[in-house]
Amino acid sequence: MLVALPAAIAFGVTIFSALGGTYAAYGALAGILGATALGLVASLLGGTNRLITAPCAPAAAVLSAFAIEQIQRGTPAEAILLLLTVLGLSAGLIQLIFGLVGLGRLIKYMPYPVVSGYLSAVGFIIIGSQLPKLLGTPNGSSLWRALTTPTLWQWQGIVVGAVTALIMVFAPRFTKLVPAAILALLGGVLTYFGLATFDGKLLMLAGNTLVVGSLDGGGGGSFVEGFTGRWLGMSQLSLAQVGNMIMPALTLAILLSIDTLKTCVVLDALTRSRHNSNRELVGQGLGNMASSLIGGLPGAGTMGATLVNMSSGAQTKRSGLIEGILALVAFLLLGSLIAWVPVAALAAILTVIGVRMIDRSCLHFLKSRATVLDFAVIAAVVVVALSFSLIAASATGIGLAILLFIREQIGGSVVRRKSYGNQTFSKCVRRKTEMEILEQRGDAAVIFELQGSLFFGTTAQLYNALEPELKARKYVILDMRRVQSVDVTATHMLEQVKDMLAEHQGFLIFSRLPNMLPSGQDMQQYFDIVGLVHSQSQVKVFGDLDEAIEWVEDRVIAEAMPQREDESLLGLHEIDLFNGRKEETMVALEACMEKRRVKQGEAIFTSGDDGDELFLIRRGAVRIVLPLNDRQSIHLSTFGRGNFFGEMAFLDGAARSADAIAHNDVELFVLPRKNFDKLATEHKMVALNLLEGIASVLATRLRYANAHMRSLET
Repeated sequence: MLVALPAAIAFGVTIFSALGGTYAAYGALAGILGATALGLVASLLGGTNRLITAPCAPAAAVLSAFAIEQIQRGTPAEAILLLLTVLGLSAGLIQLIFGLVGLGRLIKYMPYPVVSGYLSAVGFIIIGSQLPKLLGTPNGSSLWRALTTPTLWQWQGIVVGAVTALIMVFAPRFTKLVPAAILALLGGVLTYFGLATFDGKLLMLAGNTLVVGSLDGGGGGSFVEGFTGRWLGMSQLSLAQVGNMIMPALTLAILLSIDTLKTCVVLDALTRSRHNSNRELVGQGLGNMASSLIGGLPGAGTMGATLVNMSSGAQTKRSGLIEGILALVAFLLLGSLIAWVPVAALAAILTVIGVRMIDRSCLHFLKSRATVLDFAVIAAVVVVALSFSLIAASATGIGLAILLFIREQIGGSVVRRKSYGNQTFSKCVRRKTEMEILEQRGDAAVIFELQGSLFFGTTAQLYNALEPELKARKYVILDMRRVQSVDVTATHMLEQVKDMLAEHQGFLIFSRLPNMLPSGQDMQQYFDIVGLVHSQSQVKVFGDLDEAIEWVEDRVIAEAMPQREDESLLGLHEIDLFNGRKEETMVALEACMEKRRVKQGEAIFTSGDDGDELFLIRRGAVRIVLPLNDRQSIHLSTFGRGNFFGEMAFLDGAARSADAIAHNDVELFVLPRKNFDKLATEHKMVALNLLEGIASVLATRLRYANAHMRSLET
């Protein structure tokens, strides 16, 4: 309370003094009432532990700018009081809506340069509004007039402000038991009364512009009369006036929401807790509405008071309730003394707060070309805010941040890697003749691994990468695993790519379509909705890149070997491992082997099994899978007709290192190691040729694996 209350009074005086010197007391009271209502309502309904809600600098900047604009339009002061109340109510209502519809999570993601520019602009606005008061110039004096007309200065105000500012800055170096704002305000009051011993006019309240003034003297009547009269004038509001408040109310609501949620995020980091953004916005909105209803100022969760509250040992939201109660008690006990608070002392406190709000750390952005544009966004927000308004600054900042994001997305490549079907092969281990075909004809397929966002800004870049391949390739595979988002423009371009491939019987193939993008979008469902993927189109979708490549390889091999009969049962002499062997050799080998049939989905062996058998596939396919746990496994390879597997245990006698699962119904030749050893004693050359054949095939497989690894590096 000791931290929040002096600032709340100062903010109130700043806003209401724009209406004329006699309204400064209204501002002081509005600040106290705001601290009270916000402390009670926002703390009770918001629910974030340790958070202190009170009138704040963004509210003061927006409301004072609004009041000055209305004065310049010739709006009567009494009407402006009503408009300020309605503006606070509207901002609170908008915050309430933000919380109810779940926008709390989105406001936290406001770009940092925009937030930095906001806060810095508010700091400059606060400083600019307080310098005339520090110099003791008459109420309503502009900054330029105050700075260029020394005859208007009052040296007493300058002395009081200087002492207050010095104490505000240096007090924390000597003690942290008492908040610096309290010590500074006390120092300013004592300095004022010290000067009054030499000038008796300073002890007179009537017509004294150096102090806040009597709470019953504002506007020619009591505060209660002014407050009730304000609500009685509600019916006099025109639709045009209400319409003019929409943008200021929206700006105020966004600023207050950002200020609160930023404080909550810092609080979470310090206390290892987690706040509920949407609930907090509901509490803040209701708190601001309650404050406005009783004539108080709107506010937000304030960083300084919250950190003091936390360091003092607060644990729950009851600390915020107690702060609100203490603010009311302080007003009831010390209300009569508020009239003697020097305006220059309050101005000095706000000036120091304004200086601290300016984000000087952003100057480091000028040291690097990578961040200089972010600094430009901050500078633009500040310049627009000072030249026009915070409303225009908010639109400018968000617009520039969006442009920078689009520029970054466009600047980065959406193609992470490109390779061809004769460089990157599937995990299907194929026969030598088939691999030779893939080496010669595999470049009919091109594989693009995409990344980032596919949207209107990157569509041209992606098309430029695809276009050279569309006439030369029959199969275009797009691996979508690292894609973060996709929009209608990109989808339309992919539709055109599909049509161009279909003209020469080509296929557009997608693999690993994300079913949950960061936005929550299911990409395959989205493609179905827009009509890109349907049963009659030349588009294929595979859950894994390896499956897509394998499908293409099968088609390339089938086109090159149209007479191939995949379902025929191979004899032992038809297996590549035994090409060129004599008939008597084949007879001796087949006599050592067993024939086995395994149904689809059954395990031939599992990881950890003992076994020393070599398996040769006569028909079907076998998948080798490495289990990670009960639910996850890695597909290592697929062996098709004419290939062999299980050679590791056959050669070294160790336990099986992976699972072998029948991909479909499989017919096998099985050679146990004991039968091979018996054959080796009788037919040494046969055994040696078999081992050489195994070694030769393994070497070929290793070469293809090395080539695949090299393609991944390019």
